[in-house]
Amino acid sequence: MTWLRDRRVALAALTLFTLLAGDAWRYSVSWYGWGAVVVLIVAGWIAVAVRARVDLRRIPIALGALAALMTASILWSAYPGASALGVTGTLATMLVGVIMAHTLDLAQLVRALGVALRWILGLSLAFELVVAAVLQRPVLPLWVEYEEPFPRAFYWSRALLFEGGRIQGIPGNANLLAFAALLAVIVFGIQLAERRVGSAAGWGWLGAALLTLALTRSSTVLLCGLAAAAMVGVVLLARRLTLRGQYALAGATALALGAVAAGAVAAREPLLALLGRSEDLTGRLDIWAAVIELAQERPVLGWGWVSYWAPWVEPFDDLVVINGVTYLQAHNAWLDVWLQLGAVGLVVFGVLVVTTAARTLGWTIDAPRSAEETPALRLLPTLVLTVLLVHSLAESRLLIEAGLVLLTWLAVASRRHGPPRRGPASVDAARAP
Repeated sequence: MTWLRDRRVALAALTLFTLLAGDAWRYSVSWYGWGAVVVLIVAGWIAVAVRARVDLRRIPIALGALAALMTASILWSAYPGASALGVTGTLATMLVGVIMAHTLDLAQLVRALGVALRWILGLSLAFELVVAAVLQRPVLPLWVEYEEPFPRAFYWSRALLFEGGRIQGIPGNANLLAFAALLAVIVFGIQLAERRVGSAAGWGWLGAALLTLALTRSSTVLLCGLAAAAMVGVVLLARRLTLRGQYALAGATALALGAVAAGAVAAREPLLALLGRSEDLTGRLDIWAAVIELAQERPVLGWGWVSYWAPWVEPFDDLVVINGVTYLQAHNAWLDVWLQLGAVGLVVFGVLVVTTAARTLGWTIDAPRSAEETPALRLLPTLVLTVLLVHSLAESRLLIEAGLVLLTWLAVASRRHGPPRRGPASVDAARAP
């Protein structure tokens, strides 16, 4: 395994595995064990930064402004202790993303993602097979004791592999496993196109990713996949156009997105029926209503940054409780930012997303700086960002763990590795004086 000889890629693979499947650690070795793993990972990246002499000040202004606003929000937070804890976790996550962006190139990130996702998918399918075929009963997380009756959502696995139910895998959540599977489809597809893996292994793992998507049946991730597929078409067309043509395509794409959004709202009932979801988006409308009502009480600067809602403080302890489950996110990253950082935070976060998206799209479309950044490889940044942003409309994972690290990596890397010119991609053009 050549990735083991590249210590940065190995560390990145462990980091991404932990961020994408954190509950695999928490459910198996407890929160304390997970905390020890996280501390070791952060320490490892700090050591990498020191060894590589990374200048942590070289980050986009919007990213720095967002981090500063999160930190300052402790001063007006309604729960300063929880805010201090949340800010610490968020800054540590951003720090890892920044160091990764300064020390890993695009090819190395793809390798690390590939390794992490193979472990997640392989262990998830094996785990569900053992639970369904050998144990033949639902499995709870280790190190916890729940009193009956408790919600089905508390199970690590519900042993549904042979019953047609949605599997949860080692992440313990069907939607999180589906998100990892979609990333795997993108990464494995690029590796196959790049011939960075053998055909048998590449097609085998791609098949495993598609199988996992089918077994998780996440409507949100399905929409993310459709958006990513559409973005591939846009990028391939844009690469053939002049700068003026690219601007025209951008305008047409924006209009198309607006039309799709309007049509989805108008036809939401039949669409939800087709996707097998309730008319309230599986409880999301109730969650959004509660979050909006609370955010309106502090609309300008918000209640204070806390990242994932702290269940031991007001107002999060009983803000949203559905079928015995206390929800700890707004299920919309933008609403979560408004709730915690107010309109000011929403503007800063929006600037970060827009500027990152513009640079990332340019990086994907324009001529590369070297022959190593092939057209297929440069699809990754835009496709990952597309998935993250569409996912952020129904989940808040963009603000924590893997979502935040990938957003940070894209924000910094797109600024550092942006292409030298606009127009149809050409390695020869990139090398021209």
